[in-house]
Amino acid sequence: MRTIFYILQKELIQVFRNKTMLPIIFILPIAQLIILVNAANMEMKRIRLHVVDNDLSSTSRELVSKFEGAPFFEITGFSFSEKYADNQLLTENSDAVIIIPKGFERELTKGNNTALQIRINAINGMVAGLINGYSGQIIANYSLEKQKGKGGNSVKPGGVVDISYSFWYNPDLNYKIYMVPGMLVLLVTIIGMFLTAINIVREKEMGTIEQINVTPIKKYQFIIGKMIPFWIIAMFELVFGLIIGKLLFDIPIQGNLFVLFSIAGLYLIVALGFGLFISTTANTQQQVMFVSFFFLLLFILMSGLFTPTDSMPYWAQQVNVINPIAVFLEVVRMILLKGSGYSDLIPQIIHLTIYAVIIMSLAVMRYRKTGA
Repeated sequence: MRTIFYILQKELIQVFRNKTMLPIIFILPIAQLIILVNAANMEMKRIRLHVVDNDLSSTSRELVSKFEGAPFFEITGFSFSEKYADNQLLTENSDAVIIIPKGFERELTKGNNTALQIRINAINGMVAGLINGYSGQIIANYSLEKQKGKGGNSVKPGGVVDISYSFWYNPDLNYKIYMVPGMLVLLVTIIGMFLTAINIVREKEMGTIEQINVTPIKKYQFIIGKMIPFWIIAMFELVFGLIIGKLLFDIPIQGNLFVLFSIAGLYLIVALGFGLFISTTANTQQQVMFVSFFFLLLFILMSGLFTPTDSMPYWAQQVNVINPIAVFLEVVRMILLKGSGYSDLIPQIIHLTIYAVIIMSLAVMRYRKTGA
C-alpha cells in the first residue's frame, strides 16, 4: 500500500507541475460542455417553408397561420407555381413546400376528404423526419379543431377522439436536458482515457520508465498508482460538469447522487483501464492518439449519444456490448432524469464490473518490466 501511495504522490506532483496539462484538465472540458450542449442540438426552430396556396380561401389562410404561429416554421414565400416552389427547394432557399389544392375549403365544408402535399428536402434524412413530424402534427391538430366545430368554416362534427399528451422525465421536450448527461459522460471519458493512455507512453519517451522498471515495484502496483490520480481528476470533472449543468441548463437531478458517483467510479476504472491498456501496447504518443481516437470515435457514435441504440441493426447492437460508454450513458440518464436506483441498474452494474476486471487484468498482464 505504501508503494502505491508513493507512486500516487509522484503522479500528482507531475500533473500539477505540467502547466500545459492543467488547462486541458480543468478549463477545456467545461468550455466544451457549454459549447457542445448548445451546438449539438437536434431541435429545429427555423424551418424555411414555402407556401403554394391554390385555394386562396379563409380556411387555407387559417392553416398557413398555424404554421406561421408554430415556433418551428418560418414562411419564406408564397407562389402559385409548383415548379417555382420546387426550384426553391433545389436552390436551398426553402426546406419544405406545402401545396394547398384548389377547392380545399369547399371539400372540407362538405365533409369530404381532401389532400395536402408537403415536399421536403430530404438530403438529411433526420432533418426531413423532424420536418415531417412537425408539419404532420400541425395539420392533424388543425384537422381536429375543424372536426370539433371550431373556427369560422367547420366541417360537419362527428365522433372525435380527444388525445392529451403527458411527456414523462422531460415534460418540456428540452433537448439540452437530454444532451447534458451525454456530454458529461463524453468529457470524463475523454479526459480519463486520453490522459492515462498518454501517461505511460510519455514516461517511455522521456526514459524515466526505465528507472521505475529496475525497482521492486510490482506491475499491479504500478498500474494502480498510475490510474488513481486520473480517477480522482475525472471524478472532480464529473462534479464540475454537474454543477455547470445545473446552473446553466437547469438539468433535473431526480436520482441519488451517491448512486451516480459510485457507479461513475466503477465506470472510470473501465475507461482508465482502457487507456492504460492502450498505453502498454504503444511506444509513442502519436500511436496512442491514433488508437485512442479510433476506439473513442467508434464508441461515441454507437453509444446512443445522438441517436438511439435501438435504431441500430441487430448485429451492431450485439457488438455494442463491448462499448462501455453506451452502458454508462444509459446509467447517467436513468439516474438524473428518471431517478433510478441500484435495483434498476443491476444489469449495467454487472456489465461494468465484469468489464473493469477484464480490462484491468489485461493492462497489468500487458505491461512488461524490462529492467528487472
